[in-house]
Amino acid sequence: MTLYQAVADGRTSRLSTLDIAAIVAGSLLLTASAKIQMPFYPVPMTVQTLVVIGLGLALGPIRGAAAVALYLTQGALGLPVFAGTPEKGIGLAYMMGPTGGYLAGYLPAALLAGWLAERGWDRNVVTAMLAALLAGAVIYLPGLLWLGSVVGWDKPVLALGLYPFIPSDIMKAVLAALAFPAAWKWLSHKGMN
Repeated sequence: MTLYQAVADGRTSRLSTLDIAAIVAGSLLLTASAKIQMPFYPVPMTVQTLVVIGLGLALGPIRGAAAVALYLTQGALGLPVFAGTPEKGIGLAYMMGPTGGYLAGYLPAALLAGWLAERGWDRNVVTAMLAALLAGAVIYLPGLLWLGSVVGWDKPVLALGLYPFIPSDIMKAVLAALAFPAAWKWLSHKGMN
């Protein structure tokens, strides 16, 4: 059971109005997280990966991935939902740029985080931290492969697209590891789990 299912009275059947609202809200939260940027090298840092992982952990694999898929669809259609848009381009042109692989990694990351949450990994600090780190690592596989194909494999791809982000990814995983078990504890006090 995920946090969303606990709050929604454990309902896991067909798509409801509440499910649609949660998916749309998740997409909007992901858009907002892309727009809040902190100066960082080689690209500005956002909390998008934390939100992607959080959507999976909170909503489960299907609803979490649906929120991410909606976000990616909005971006592909040209809505300025991605980090740096519209200044750095919009739509498929943006998605074909150096960060496109990371965007593609959001979907399996949300699926994995949700799958782990359904197995209770979000209920204690240690496993929630591992879930967040594993889901975050999933983003890097397509991200680095795509980055290398765009900038060229003669460039230091790991130095550009992985190493600088490890400290912030660890911080984001710690935040998730603290937040989700605390949310479960709060729900148990309310008698909702």
